[in-house]
Amino acid sequence: MVQDTRLIELKGVCKNFGDTQVLRDVDLYIRKCEFITLLGPSGCGKTTLLRIIGGFEMPSSGEVLFEGKDMTGIPPYKRRINTVFQKYALFGHLNVFDNIAFGLNLKTPEQMGVKTKKEKKEEIARRVHRMLKLVKMEGYEKRSIDALSGGQQQRIAIARALVNEPEVLLLDEPLGALDLKLRKEMQLELKAMQQQLGITFIYVTHDQEEALTMSDTIAVINGGRIQQIDNPKRIYDEPVNAFVADFIGESNIVDGVMLEDDLVKFSGVEFQCVDEGFDTNEPVDVVIRPEDIMIVGEDVGMLTGTVQSVIFKGVHYEMMVESGERTWKVHSTTMQPVGTSVGMTIVPYNIHIMRKATTADAVPVQDKTNKEA
Repeated sequence: MVQDTRLIELKGVCKNFGDTQVLRDVDLYIRKCEFITLLGPSGCGKTTLLRIIGGFEMPSSGEVLFEGKDMTGIPPYKRRINTVFQKYALFGHLNVFDNIAFGLNLKTPEQMGVKTKKEKKEEIARRVHRMLKLVKMEGYEKRSIDALSGGQQQRIAIARALVNEPEVLLLDEPLGALDLKLRKEMQLELKAMQQQLGITFIYVTHDQEEALTMSDTIAVINGGRIQQIDNPKRIYDEPVNAFVADFIGESNIVDGVMLEDDLVKFSGVEFQCVDEGFDTNEPVDVVIRPEDIMIVGEDVGMLTGTVQSVIFKGVHYEMMVESGERTWKVHSTTMQPVGTSVGMTIVPYNIHIMRKATTADAVPVQDKTNKEA
């Protein structure tokens, strides 16, 4: 269970590589036992941020605190943190047992809480077998790494990182090399491991579905800045800007005008909504998820249009409906044939209003995370 205690804090972290600024004034805190995902497109700075937390990179400016203590200059091996990389970095000349035990073999008996070399050997065996059970790889101790599948190698890499009993585990797109079915299975297993062990996971991915499935908290990053920090439901339901809305799931994003509180106009029609605090006649971005548009009779729809294409997605149909100068993406369990004239309606709660802003202007409000995590 996520605790209120702040374990890691980043304050004003910037990172430059030559003339290129990769991270810009990043403020972020991570709590004990939290599964937090750094989510964003390639090149947004998420892996650099992870490497700074792990000590593999030093920030150009700003602070990285671990339980309130400045970690600047502390090397990775002296931090209570371990890392799982996308390419696993397993030792091909060692079997499964020795790969997992590698870090433990470097420790003294005293560091492992025992007195003699014999007790150390027994403790190593106990910990390795516990990890093999955790990652469901019992009986593979003597297997060669080269004889394992990609999914099995990934499990061994996780076991090797966890056997040292870190307080924080960093995971840099560890499922990227797996096929879709195995990837989905491992998402659930990783979340179960994290809950069972009660340690903090900091996970990097560009996969939105993966982040929504696994995370307690998501930090959406773009252009070196955190755009929004929140729990998955609020990230999906209440994106703070057009980038987050478009990156998390699928969205219809249209220009609108906020006529007054709870009333917005777009596509030439006035709609009731549930948003307040905007200026009268303020230009806004309107976000509507495809599943929130209801297909109704042409005579009763708030908008009308013609179905231009239909794709079956397994659990729903994806229809593109042309209405005036705009084409709407609609998800529905009921299919309307191409060429059909339809009505579309949207309830106020499913109309999300955002101020016009560039992604660089986004100001994340992390305090919201504590209310529902």
